[in-house]
Amino acid sequence: MDAAAPKPPASPPLAVHLVTGGGSSPEHALLLRSLAAARVVALDAEWKPRRRGPAVADDPSAAAAATPPPPQFPTVTLLQVACRGDGDGGGAAAAEVFVVDLLAVPLAELREPLRELFERPEVLKLGFRFKQDLVYLSATFAAALGSSAGFERVEPFLDVTNAYYYLKGHDMQKRLPRETKSLATICEELLGVYLSKELQCSDWSYRPLSEGQIQYAASDAYYLLDIFDLFHQKIRTEGKCLPTNELTSDGHCPQRDAECSSSEDAVCFDDYFTSVVMKYAEKILLTESDTKPRSSRRKEKQKLATNAKCEEKFEGSTEWQGLPPWDPSAGGDGCPKFLCDVMIEGLAKHLRCVGIDAATPSSRKPEPRELLNQTYKERRVLLTRDVKLLKYQYLASNQVYRVKSLLKHDQLAEVIDTFQLKISEDKLMSRCTKCNGRFIQKPLTLDEAIEASKGFQIIPSCLFKRNLEFWKCTDCNQLYWEGTQYHNAVQKFLSVCNISD
Repeated sequence: MDAAAPKPPASPPLAVHLVTGGGSSPEHALLLRSLAAARVVALDAEWKPRRRGPAVADDPSAAAAATPPPPQFPTVTLLQVACRGDGDGGGAAAAEVFVVDLLAVPLAELREPLRELFERPEVLKLGFRFKQDLVYLSATFAAALGSSAGFERVEPFLDVTNAYYYLKGHDMQKRLPRETKSLATICEELLGVYLSKELQCSDWSYRPLSEGQIQYAASDAYYLLDIFDLFHQKIRTEGKCLPTNELTSDGHCPQRDAECSSSEDAVCFDDYFTSVVMKYAEKILLTESDTKPRSSRRKEKQKLATNAKCEEKFEGSTEWQGLPPWDPSAGGDGCPKFLCDVMIEGLAKHLRCVGIDAATPSSRKPEPRELLNQTYKERRVLLTRDVKLLKYQYLASNQVYRVKSLLKHDQLAEVIDTFQLKISEDKLMSRCTKCNGRFIQKPLTLDEAIEASKGFQIIPSCLFKRNLEFWKCTDCNQLYWEGTQYHNAVQKFLSVCNISD
């Protein structure tokens, strides 16, 4: 059997505008009009990678004595922009695709329109791993126009990787998989479009650009719009973004949104689009460290080695010393309280299962000082696996303990032993594993539980004929009952805590 013929690389199904002149050129004027009218803009950039290390001089002695030049970011030579506006009569407009030659266009004329676009709140920006592009783009403008001419943020922004995982059924409340798909893979899986990457490493500083380079560059921006169309359409169909008072009784979208979906592939720009942006969009912020290029791999290795030595230094000081903040002699109430950082959230649930107050950070990505501030204010001990947090101990009166064990059961046993916690059988399963809240004082009847669960939680019908007690969390209203999982968990924690049955 013959091997399958390779697919031809896809090109945008519309004209691509190559912008090579200033404001007087028709392409440049069209670009500015499209940016001003856009509601969704897809962005990508190309550059010629810099070689590592300085060039070799003709005189070997001069080469040995020469000081290597400071590291620099690659110069962005091409910016790809795909715009889509509101269109006429409320429908979605056709996209306009631009390939902007930054070696030919006066950067001074482009800087302010780009900055306004990046920061305009009503325009959603799309990209694929765009932060690196933004760092290089900012450095390119700063090098040409002065240090203040760079870009600091892009907001609101949506990475199409997040849209891809949502379309694949991934729970967006959970962390995304570590392995990331390439844009070519995402386009092939979602759109059935083949993007050839043969020109990815071509010399993007060489002029004139070939037609293949122009089409390749334009495709990387244009197909981001198509991916967003699928993402937006699925969310609109599922009715997940509109405020509750704008949904019908069966949880679907109002009729006006159904009318908007008459064009299957078009994005409907209305209040629904705004709610999608508000719920799923993020922002890219460049910090001072982002604007400084890394010097070299050797220095990076030296930095890692230094960090390793710091870890060894802290390793010897990870044993708990002194009184915990809840100790009565230290002014506490005698009730142990912990704060588990994001690396050991599983330990927090295990501590709650044995009746111990175990909170988690108030934000998903807290700064070290936020963690220490919460620890100090709530008189807790911060439990962490991150050795770097130990250097902030002084901010919270040494209320930091580094957990050494890797498995959750072992971590629980380690904390119980280290802090001499008294665990009794009557305390098992006395806290909500979801929010750390306490349960109501007396159990609910089946009828009370069914009433309490309406619109919030589903009670399996197989429990209706069983004489069970239901318990409700006073904080989040989660319902619990003594089923098979409850009894299995009790036996497990009896064993871990060495409690006689």
